Amino acid sequence: MNQPQIAPHMVGDFTQARIAYIEAGWHNDIVSQARVAFIDKVSEYGITQIDVIDVPGSLEIPLQAKLLAKTGNYDVIIACGLIVDGGIYRHDFVASTVLDAMMQVSLDSEVPVLSVVLTPHHFHEHDEHLNYFKTHFLKKGVEAANACIKTLLNMQSHSLRNQDKAAQA
Repeated sequence: MNQPQIAPHMVGDFTQARIAYIEAGWHNDIVSQARVAFIDKVSEYGITQIDVIDVPGSLEIPLQAKLLAKTGNYDVIIACGLIVDGGIYRHDFVASTVLDAMMQVSLDSEVPVLSVVLTPHHFHEHDEHLNYFKTHFLKKGVEAANACIKTLLNMQSHSLRNQDKAAQA
């Protein structure tokens, strides 16, 4: 699925935007690629206030997202992890649990929680898969940045509409 590209001149001022970026520690050599690409991309829009929070694994992401959302300090929360088959728990169950909980945090707090939590069908720790997923996470980091910018733009638009309605009342 191709996400539309957002030209920097088409967006508002996001220099005050605060982003929390939660990163799971499992397979960090792969997962960290998304963070690098994300930060590079959002910096094109003037976003520099990004707090990176490390958690042990993907199961710890939802609680961390909830705690961060409750602070009121963040406009958007990004969550990144790689859930692979081969652990004690079934990876598909873990992925579903994590994503459902992240969505619940977003709905309850009204702070968008965007996901770069991926669970591939097949993952083997050999060079071909490691290299593939490192490259794939770079792409996903850019996609997350585009989603973040679009989300901030939507939030900004809603805020402006509400201000206009208040001014007319």
